[in-house]
Amino acid sequence: VLSHNLCTVLNVPHDPVALEEHFRDDDEGPVSNQGYMPYLNKFILEKVQGNFDKVEFNRMCWTLCAKKNLSKSPLLISDEDAFKVWVIFNFLSEDKYPLIIVPEEIEYLLKKLTEAMGAGWQQEQFDHYKIALNTSREGLSAWELIDLIGSGQFSKGMDRQTVSMAINEVFNELILDVLKQGYMLKKGHKRKNWTERWFVLKPNIISYYVSEDLKDKKGDIILDGNCYVEALPDKDGKKCLFLIKCLDKSFEISASDKKKKQEWIQAIQTTVNLLRVGSPPPHKEARQKRKELRQKLLAEQEELERQMKELQTANENKQKELETVRKQLEAAAARAAEEEKKRLQTQVELQDRFSLELEREKMVRQKMEEQVAQKSSELEQYLQRVRELEEMYKQLQEALEDEKQARQDEETVRKLQARLLEEESAKRAELEKWHLQQQQTIQMTEAEKQELENQRMIKEQALQVAMQQLEQLELERKEALEQYEEVKKKLETAANNTKSWKDKVAHHEGLIRLIEPGSKNPHLITNWGPAAFTEAELEQRQKSWKGKKATSE
Repeated sequence: VLSHNLCTVLNVPHDPVALEEHFRDDDEGPVSNQGYMPYLNKFILEKVQGNFDKVEFNRMCWTLCAKKNLSKSPLLISDEDAFKVWVIFNFLSEDKYPLIIVPEEIEYLLKKLTEAMGAGWQQEQFDHYKIALNTSREGLSAWELIDLIGSGQFSKGMDRQTVSMAINEVFNELILDVLKQGYMLKKGHKRKNWTERWFVLKPNIISYYVSEDLKDKKGDIILDGNCYVEALPDKDGKKCLFLIKCLDKSFEISASDKKKKQEWIQAIQTTVNLLRVGSPPPHKEARQKRKELRQKLLAEQEELERQMKELQTANENKQKELETVRKQLEAAAARAAEEEKKRLQTQVELQDRFSLELEREKMVRQKMEEQVAQKSSELEQYLQRVRELEEMYKQLQEALEDEKQARQDEETVRKLQARLLEEESAKRAELEKWHLQQQQTIQMTEAEKQELENQRMIKEQALQVAMQQLEQLELERKEALEQYEEVKKKLETAANNTKSWKDKVAHHEGLIRLIEPGSKNPHLITNWGPAAFTEAELEQRQKSWKGKKATSE
């Protein structure tokens, strides 16, 4: 039944099969809160789209828990007002379980109720209550808040109806997001007549009803960032006019007086401005700021407590260190006292010992004086002996000087002899060195002579071989000259024969010309005519001429 009612209120389709499947194995008795919560989260709350009536949902939750937890003592508020206070508690409570409302939010709610009732706020009274509350707990539960408001502790002198109206006004503002409401005249769009309507301003809409019981809604004015509101001059006998201009439609409205007109214009303009910047309604934004401020103060308080603990720990450590130092100082003082006692005792012993030593020293000094007198006479004798010895020492010193001079002369002569011997030894060594060099030179000369003799023999042999080769070449040259002379003679003979033959041919003036194979080279032209000689013949003739010329010369 609970799951079905929740699905109905939240506009979620109920799935009884899933319910049966989820709790099929649970046969150990009634389902606990811990056992029901997973099913509630998975199959109901995760499917919520936000398009449900929150007041009806709160009313169902109130029905489930009010009978068990609501106080049985008589209250100055009705059950309906208690329900609204419970819903306001859920809105203002902290986001942690179990839910409580902190003193700051209690003060905010009581101030709103006092303001709605038209009474003055008693800050001193609340401060006393806050002090008493902080000593016992962090805040109030929902039922304790209902008891506080229902007891009339902060609404003394107010009747039940005034308190109920104040609770309703705060409920409308905080829960229903009603920013302003009241009766005004609205001009119709079709018949252009003026009708009184109950207007309710919310963050994004203005709804108007026949009366304030909100049962018969006549229409809505959808607000967005493009809407604006402006005052209109009086006309048609209507005063305090203003215009709400939207994208598709405009609305002319008449307030009851100038103050109401200005309040409505300002409230609507503020709502439009919030829509333009995307800000939440003022009361929700204020709640968020108060919450952030509390969190900041809590963080600062925790940081301060942490620092205080650190300081306390550091202070305890310092106290321990100081106690340790104090004990050390006490121990040092005890040691110092003991040492001072020992020092005084030692000083007394030293003084006694010093007195004894002083007496002994006096006796010793007397004996020493006697000994000094005796030693003085001995000293005179000793000094006389010393003078005699000094005289003898001077004589000995002069004798030593003479002996020293003689030794120096002897040393000089000895050094001269040693120098001469060194020079003689050096010359002897030099002569021996020269002798060795001569012997080495003679040996090297003999070796070189033998080597030169061997080279001479080798060269003579080579020369003989070369003379033989030269003689052979001379013979060959002679033979070649003989052959050359023979060939020369043959050539001269052939040349003479050729000359006589050509002379005969030329004598006949070229009438008879021998036919010979032509040369591929260009023909030579002489005074004998074209092709009279070949190139080889011409060269042979040139050689012959040169030879004859050389012979004649």
